[in-house]
Amino acid sequence: MPNKVVETPYPLIDADPHASRVIRYMRLSDYAVWASATGAAPTALYLWDKWDPSKLKIRTQVRLGGLLGFVGGFLMAYQRSSFRFWGWSENKREEAKDLAELSDRARRGLPLYGESDQPEWIQGVAYRNSAFSQLKFHIFPMFNLVNHPHHGTDPEKYKPKDEPSSS
Repeated sequence: MPNKVVETPYPLIDADPHASRVIRYMRLSDYAVWASATGAAPTALYLWDKWDPSKLKIRTQVRLGGLLGFVGGFLMAYQRSSFRFWGWSENKREEAKDLAELSDRARRGLPLYGESDQPEWIQGVAYRNSAFSQLKFHIFPMFNLVNHPHHGTDPEKYKPKDEPSSS
């Protein structure tokens, strides 16, 4: 069954990026979103308690709010970084970084997206389960942790170009 081709305003870099690549390619703005969510959750709980006092010590609740803000902020930052891989938001920096990284791997003769000891059918299942899973974080956070060859792009663009001979 052919993959659905999604038209995007920016070039597709990777339809199902590995979790380590998504985290490595995060921008400063993604970290700012993560930090803001981490700080916003306990602050909101504290202000809520000031507005409608509970007469209880809220230290534990504020700490739990900080943990939930940290996890929620990470998921938001991860999703923003994934949007750039999919071409849903501006991705010029990621496109250049991806081209340099994977062209280097191709030049050295390494598999573009890493090696996997999983059988081919397991890699396909992993791809089908994790493709666009970042849109479902509110239901079940799932990350691509399997190296597989299914990425929705042409691997030929990473192969070294033949140098024209000077003779």
